[in-house]
Amino acid sequence: MCTKHAGCRSNKVTPAAAASSGCSTPKINSIQMAGVSTSSDSSCCSSSSCDSSASSNDEESESSCSPSLTSTEQTSTSTKIKNETNTAQSVLSQSWKIEGMDCPACARKVETAVNKIEGIKESKVLFATEKLVAKFNDPSVVNSIEQAVISAGFSFVTANNSQTETQTGWLPLLKQNGKIIAIAVAMVLAAIIKPSLPVLSEGLFIFTCLAGLYPIGKKAIQLAKSGTPFSIETLMSVAALGALYLGETVEAAMVLLLFLIGERLEAFAASRARSGVQALMALVPETATKIIDGQRVEVSASELNPGDVIEVSPGSRLPADGTLHDELASFDESALTGESIPVERYKSEAVMAGAVVADRVVRFTITSKQGENAIDRILHLIEEAESRKAPLERFLDKFSRWYTPLMMLVALAVITLPPLLFAQPWETWVYRGLALLLIACPCALVISTPAAITSGLAAGAKRGALIKGGAALEQLGKIETVAFDKTGTLTKGKPEVTNVIAFNEWEENSLLEVVGGIEVGSSHPLAVSLVKRAEEMGITLPEASEKQALIGSGVKGTVNGHIYQVCAPSKLTVSLHADIVAMVEQLEDEGKTVVIATKGEPECIGLIAWQDTLREDAKQAVKALQSLGIHSIMLTGDNPRSAAAISSQIDIDYKASLLPQDKVTYVEQLSQNSNVAMVGDGINDAPAMKASSIGIAMGGGTDVALETADAAITHNRLIELSGMIELSQATLANIRQNVCLALGLKAVFLVTSLFGITGLWVAVMADSGATALVTLNALRLLKFKSKFGH
Repeated sequence: MCTKHAGCRSNKVTPAAAASSGCSTPKINSIQMAGVSTSSDSSCCSSSSCDSSASSNDEESESSCSPSLTSTEQTSTSTKIKNETNTAQSVLSQSWKIEGMDCPACARKVETAVNKIEGIKESKVLFATEKLVAKFNDPSVVNSIEQAVISAGFSFVTANNSQTETQTGWLPLLKQNGKIIAIAVAMVLAAIIKPSLPVLSEGLFIFTCLAGLYPIGKKAIQLAKSGTPFSIETLMSVAALGALYLGETVEAAMVLLLFLIGERLEAFAASRARSGVQALMALVPETATKIIDGQRVEVSASELNPGDVIEVSPGSRLPADGTLHDELASFDESALTGESIPVERYKSEAVMAGAVVADRVVRFTITSKQGENAIDRILHLIEEAESRKAPLERFLDKFSRWYTPLMMLVALAVITLPPLLFAQPWETWVYRGLALLLIACPCALVISTPAAITSGLAAGAKRGALIKGGAALEQLGKIETVAFDKTGTLTKGKPEVTNVIAFNEWEENSLLEVVGGIEVGSSHPLAVSLVKRAEEMGITLPEASEKQALIGSGVKGTVNGHIYQVCAPSKLTVSLHADIVAMVEQLEDEGKTVVIATKGEPECIGLIAWQDTLREDAKQAVKALQSLGIHSIMLTGDNPRSAAAISSQIDIDYKASLLPQDKVTYVEQLSQNSNVAMVGDGINDAPAMKASSIGIAMGGGTDVALETADAAITHNRLIELSGMIELSQATLANIRQNVCLALGLKAVFLVTSLFGITGLWVAVMADSGATALVTLNALRLLKFKSKFGH
């Protein structure tokens, strides 16, 4: 096998192979890949070094890689796996949909309350999907969890009953805003009768204030008991009671009214931020037409299992992932990939759940289990993303925890020190201290970062770019160098056999027969292409034995008692004839991948050449990155001449003849001087992705694209890389704007409050206004457009 063939294989490292060889543990998850035979796996994992072909499943990987593990290591590994399995089985998990959360701070309140329960292993509240996920050993704690949610002032719906109908019309709107309307009406009535009935007006203002304060004070007490003593509800209760004590009844009522309006605005903004997630959840239809004994039967989508055959009409969406039965059909996948033009799928090709059938009635075989289709995986990524907070977001979370109690102490000092030390009037400084307390509320500051990041992640998802959390989104904006894998990334990963040249009385068919025999079963693109070529020519491939991967050089095996080998020209142990060398150089100069086939001692029996095609937008993507000041480089196991031919077409630097460990070393060297993104076709480039600052996977909505690396491009458009980086930069700029807005407004009104220029109602309006401003500013990211027009 040539350097490219071997290099490609050596570049494509399975997690099993990487683990057994001592390679750096990938930062991506292990994915099971179908269609790879055990014999192929054994040939690929025989060496102790990082090797190539993807294994079909974990058991095959373990058995095929056994030469690199001692029996003691294997026993230890098996014991460890059993122990981990037993531990996992003893931990129970349950989820609830939490209702009434207006901002990420609410999610943290629920999380704090649940984590205080004895027996909870882990709990997490996912604001984007309004879900509480708790892990525990004892099922009896479920009641305690639900009681803790209620005690914290929120309600819940169990996962089995999470489908709630959205009511429309005036009645639901009145129910949602009844409290605000009642207080506003009462205040207007009290203001109208004040000139003629001042005592009654005053009493009405007091009653309105106390009636409005009761649920807020009750929630403040509940939150304090559940572990959140310094909440906005606490601040509001203290301020309103203080205003009543001072006789400022009108202002106390106005404070409550403005607070409730601010809460409604936050709830509206939160629903807008979650609208993308809700739209995604609505992509999967509730029912499906299942084919049973040739009859069409309507069933619930939740009842579908892998292997079921369903029928979908034009204009309808797929309820699960499946493979196409028909020869050809068109699908609108824009909701999933951002690709506005319908795409064509051929027989046996995979189609994602949520795709719309465009042109005809089609049938599918279901391939995804319940809760594991493409939509579910995207939702799972969004949920995971919330736990991967950006460094700035983590800092603001910590900052807000001590900021609120500190500001309460400052407000107390403002209230007490001037009267005690300078004989100032108590009423004046109590009033100013309460105003300062409201101004200091951290709501706007706390929501400034998560609002921007949530909007940024949602905007990326709409464009077909899945970014796993705030940390990854923030890191993207700092990228200075992008390293590309070649096969399957810059190229389409579907090479075709272009030349089969036989030597020494061998014929093309017999050459393909023996080479195909040692390649059959491999999932590597070059091997698949060669086997396909042999099948198209009607060649029956023999069964090969003793297959073995030659790390960094090729593969060999025994066919009909003879040892055959395909090898990189540069790795041959014998000299090639000048005519063959010239032929190899000519093919490599054309950008083709060449291998030499040998028999026995060895005897050179022929050469085979492949050529892969560049992605249509590869050159445009590199140019777009250059315009952003980002350096691009191609890392490949291909030979230098072939790599140079490819790089010259898209104006990119390159490093050729790299083994997997060489890629890792080179990326580590780059990372010492700059922030590096490694772009590869999923699981195959795991070690280099781990070594980079951020790993980005290519893939058409497959497991590889959705479950690997720190980000994934579902539609395989390389030009989206620059869009992702622009989006990250826009998000970081938005966060800076939000923080400046939140702190700037607070600074101004803190000063005006201390000098008595502004009062309580202005303080509340300033806080609610700042919260609304930062939220609306963050929502601008949902309409983000790249300057490159993609």
